[in-house]
Amino acid sequence: MSETEPIILPLARKAGGDTNQIELARRGGIAFDRRELSQILDVYERKVASGEWRDYAIDTLREKAVFSVFRRSSECPLYRIEKSPKLARRQGVYSVIAATGLIIKRGHDLARVLRAFDRGLRLVEA
Repeated sequence: MSETEPIILPLARKAGGDTNQIELARRGGIAFDRRELSQILDVYERKVASGEWRDYAIDTLREKAVFSVFRRSSECPLYRIEKSPKLARRQGVYSVIAATGLIIKRGHDLARVLRAFDRGLRLVEA
């Protein structure tokens, strides 16, 4: 496998489900390639080690790929890291979105966008 080849995850099949729809989603879906997924998982590792994050989910949709991060798997995602090639010429392919829908960071370079998670507390002097 090459570095730019996307990782295709198997889709769950429902009883009596349409297999043509599954094949169509696989063929036409946007996915993270190995390099992108490696960068995202590096940040995920650090946050899991610090106890902030515990679970994740990856969705490959027709127009975007989404990596969702959870504090607990029963809750809504804390953050979503989205890859949307449709926005490549505008705001940027990658974006980090908070649980409230606020776009924290958007850009063309994934490493730069993921730096939004590296921000720590700052000392405020009175």
